[in-house]
Formats: sequence, structure tokens, C-alpha cells
Amino acid sequence: VQVVESGGGLVHVGGSLRLSCAASRRTFSSYFMGWFRQAPGKEREFVAASTWSGGSRYYADSVKGRFTISRDNTKDTVYLQMNILKPEDTAVYYCAARMGHTTQWYEENEYVYWGQGTQVTIAS
Repeated sequence: VQVVESGGGLVHVGGSLRLSCAASRRTFSSYFMGWFRQAPGKEREFVAASTWSGGSRYYADSVKGRFTISRDNTKDTVYLQMNILKPEDTAVYYCAARMGHTTQWYEENEYVYWGQGTQVTIAS
């Protein structure tokens, strides 16, 4: 399975971006999907995750209320809508996937497939 992120870029504080993650497999609807990010000099951290149906979604406290994860299984794509962006949101954002459910959706080791990352930079 290949996952490819897109949609990163440079925006000003308070702006919005939407990241996309396209998966290569037709069984995309069976995959649990997550977004992680890694800021310069920091460890990679959990951002958001979604069950295969999109019925359950999980967020890091730092993005709750500002970011929304969604998915379109007809397009094999998961999205991360990011609003009210802050300088601390600057990072490389990674899409990740795994087959089946996990209760540790915040742990990067739970995910098997990773994208190459897309840079998001918030200018103050």
C-alpha cells in the first residue's frame, strides 16, 4: 500500500489548509487512517485518526476544535482540514495507515504504511 500526501504549503497565522492523503489500494475502506506531524527538533506526534467508516475520529488536544479529519472511501482519500493555524502547527505532516482497528491510534508504531510527508509552514 502506498499513501501519498499533498496540500502542504505556507500560510499565515489564522489561515487554513487542507491536506490530502491518497492510498493506492482498493481496500482503502478497510484501513484505519492517521495523521502525524514532526516539527524541527521534535519527535513525531499524533494529530488525528479515523476509523474505516469515519464514524469515530480522534484528535490530539493541541488541534481539537481546529482540525478535522475526514475520508472519502470512494476516492481512497483521507483529508485533514486545518483551520486557525498557529506557528506551532509548523511541521512535516505524515499520513499513515493500518489494516483493522486499533485502540492505540495515537501510537505511530500501530501504523504500517507511511507517506513521505508534506511540509506545512505557518508564518507569523
